[in-house]
Amino acid sequence: MSSIRIRKAAGTWVVRSGGAVLGESNRALELDEDGHAPVIYFPREDIAMAFLDPSSKTSHCPLKGDATYFSIVNKSSVSENVVWSYEAPLEEVAEIKNHLAFHQSDSVKVEQI
Repeated sequence: MSSIRIRKAAGTWVVRSGGAVLGESNRALELDEDGHAPVIYFPREDIAMAFLDPSSKTSHCPLKGDATYFSIVNKSSVSENVVWSYEAPLEEVAEIKNHLAFHQSDSVKVEQI
């Protein structure tokens, strides 16, 4: 059985896309799931939600629940379905409610600063 560990991410984390800073937080969470790279989850209130456009995409994780997705829209580009959130996560991972995670790519960077 796979397991998930969630802890406060050390230090301050920033997410950038298309040259814009979408958010910075010293309250981010690090979710470590067996078989996957750790993922940083940002509190929603630390992210500039004006850059995020809700998507129709959803997915299901047996350990976390149902995820909803957002696309990042900025002056220079649209990065589709690169942000996800568990609006009603399973009880075992309730801490990630109201948090956002970002799929890193050439256009989306999540870094500790």
